[in-house]
Amino acid sequence: MNNTNEMTVEFKSIAMNEAFARMVVAAFIASTNPTLEEVSDVKTAVSEAVTNSIIHGYEGKDGYITLLSRVCGRSVYIEIRDDGCGIPDVKQAMEPMYTTRPKEDRSGMGFSFMEAFMDKLEVESTVGIGTVVKMWKEIGVVKHHFE
Repeated sequence: MNNTNEMTVEFKSIAMNEAFARMVVAAFIASTNPTLEEVSDVKTAVSEAVTNSIIHGYEGKDGYITLLSRVCGRSVYIEIRDDGCGIPDVKQAMEPMYTTRPKEDRSGMGFSFMEAFMDKLEVESTVGIGTVVKMWKEIGVVKHHFE
């Protein structure tokens, strides 16, 4: 028997759906028996990715965000996809404190938070086509911060 579960949800790129995405993922990964801290980490990373799609990807215009999540044992994979404007320079966008919207009180820490709270992060983007954020987390793996 295959112990992989998967779900895909599509929703409008509006601010109120950021909380919806957080809750959907939290409920979906419950089968991995995560700690409250692990749930919080995943929810924060999803929140940052969805917020980036709404604010930067669609720039306030109507669009849709696709959230795909896969659980296999205690491994969690999450993908946030938009069909927005895309990121011209992904490497630059992933630098801490880099923001294209300083006047809107954007800290430029979204990707840094995603990297900090998840085990692995990949970002693929094409200008005019959209962005895909891929994140992985192993639930129940103790990390030694002194390594």
